[in-house]
Amino acid sequence: MSDKSVFTEKQYLGREFIPLTIRLVLAMFCFAAYFFTDERERNGDLLVVVGFSIIIISIIMGFLLHFRTRVENKSVMLDGLWTTKLVKIDLNGIVKAEKGTYSRYLFNNPVYNLHTKGTIRFFTSGNEAIHLTDRDGLLYIIGSKHPNEFLRAIKEEMKK
Repeated sequence: MSDKSVFTEKQYLGREFIPLTIRLVLAMFCFAAYFFTDERERNGDLLVVVGFSIIIISIIMGFLLHFRTRVENKSVMLDGLWTTKLVKIDLNGIVKAEKGTYSRYLFNNPVYNLHTKGTIRFFTSGNEAIHLTDRDGLLYIIGSKHPNEFLRAIKEEMKK
C-alpha cells in the first residue's frame, strides 16, 4: 500500500463568498457611520477601529484551514482544525457514492463531523457535495469545491 493520496482538497473558512461579502458590508457601514459622525467625537473613532478589525479578521480567516480531505488506501480521511479528530471513512463499507447538492438553502454554516438524523456532514463552502452511503444506511455528506474529481477518486479507490 502506498501513502500517496489520490485526491487532496483543502477548504478554508474565510473564502466563502456570501459571509465575506457580509463582513465587508459591515466594515463599509462602520466607515460610513464614522464619516457622518459630528465633530469626530470619541465614539466615532470606535467605528473606525471596528471597521478595520472586521477587515483584519476577514483576512486572517482566509488563511484558516477548516478541514482537509484526502482519498488514499481505500479510505477517505477528513482532518479538521487543531482540536478535531481525524475522521476515516473506510471505502470497503460504502455501497453507494454519488454527486449531489449539499443543501437546498442559500446560506449554510460550515460544519465538521455534524451528526443529525442519520447523516454525518462535512462542509465549508459551495453547493455541491459527495453523498456516501455505507452498509448500515448511514449517509456521509462531504462538501467539495471539486466534486467531479473527488467522486472519480473515490470510485477509483473502491475498484482496487
